Amino acid sequence: MEFDLSQQPEIVQQAAGYALQAYELALSWLLSPAAWSQFALLVVAYVLALLVSRRLRPALARVIDPGETQNILTKPRNFVLQFLPLITPLLAYALTGVGESIVRSLFDSGAVIAFGKRLFLFLAARALVRDIITEPFLKLLGRYILLPIMALYTFGLLDMVTLALTETVVGVGNIQFSLISIVRGVIAGAILFWLGQWSNQQSTQIISRNEEMRPSIRQLLIKVVEFLIFGLAFILLMNIMGINLSALAVLGGAIGVGLGFGLQKIASNFISGVILLVEGQATVGDYVELDGGEAGTIVKMMARATILETFDGRWIVVPNEDFITTRVANYSDSGSANRYEAPFSVSYDTDINLVPALVEAAVAKHPEVLDEPYPPDCELRGFGDSGVDFAVEFWVNGLDDGPNKYTSDVLFLIWNALKDAGIEIPFPQRVVEIKGGLPQAEA
Repeated sequence: MEFDLSQQPEIVQQAAGYALQAYELALSWLLSPAAWSQFALLVVAYVLALLVSRRLRPALARVIDPGETQNILTKPRNFVLQFLPLITPLLAYALTGVGESIVRSLFDSGAVIAFGKRLFLFLAARALVRDIITEPFLKLLGRYILLPIMALYTFGLLDMVTLALTETVVGVGNIQFSLISIVRGVIAGAILFWLGQWSNQQSTQIISRNEEMRPSIRQLLIKVVEFLIFGLAFILLMNIMGINLSALAVLGGAIGVGLGFGLQKIASNFISGVILLVEGQATVGDYVELDGGEAGTIVKMMARATILETFDGRWIVVPNEDFITTRVANYSDSGSANRYEAPFSVSYDTDINLVPALVEAAVAKHPEVLDEPYPPDCELRGFGDSGVDFAVEFWVNGLDDGPNKYTSDVLFLIWNALKDAGIEIPFPQRVVEIKGGLPQAEA
């Protein structure tokens, strides 16, 4: 079977050549007793693997499954349990390997056996991606990277594709690398940075659970570990791609100049963030108010900025430099309480000497009002137009907003105490004088 493809493009000629080789190989296998014996061995090995795995998998599952038991071996046993779907293809691979030596000694040929073993490995990879991997990113890598590579390996094309990618060289400036380096870099980069993200999450959880360290030190350690993990991942990626790190010296110098001129604000905010974490003057969970009017609870401290959450649910992004260069009021500093006051008035008919003790006793009944550093203190503030003005000062651990409404509760206590004592809370009163008397109605 011959076709004249001399007028066709080179890629068509190459594809036709590979197709012809595949046709000739398939024809030789179909007409060869050795090939048929090897096909039979593959079928027997796969059927035997299916029969054995049907009995073996339930038995192994009963032995490995920890059930409701919770101990140090629970997680490792659950991890091993999820790999049971690989038993069938791997067992078929092992059985084929046992029969391969017999076939090669009889027929001095094992091409079909070698293809079958690669096919079983492909089936194992397919089961791994389909049934075992649950992480979406890893499943994506397995579906679009691992399975295509295993398919090329199964049909014996992996070496040829690898050679073609190795011989194709591209360059950017003075840096030259082959396409295989790009492919290797994409695969390794995806795996490395996923591992970096996973390692960063694990280290963050471990550091966050350490209550012996100050919150600011925990945040600083989390950031340091994050930079170390991803810095190491970047260096490993450059080595895997075969890029000489000394070639990046010029780029590093350019970045340094950029930091000195155009990115000085970013550098300033980064250094300010490190200072904040080291000194611990403000940390996650503190309620702060800046000179510029921004106020809220710190929910996240990043390399460039700090995020405040207000009581109405808004997030405010504040550059770290503002915490260093402006005044900051911290209402949640460790070990400190906050003082608030509730103003009220009483009628001029009241014996005001009785009011302070009455109100202080009522406010002290509130479960959140503190006796230290000072108990509730009722003070006379002035004589108003309609009544005598008082205010009671009280100390609490917390903020008088959001989930806590201390002033509202205190005013309720004052109202009830004054009503029970028969003390009137005044309302505005005015005396109106009409000069000349009221006009007389005409008869």
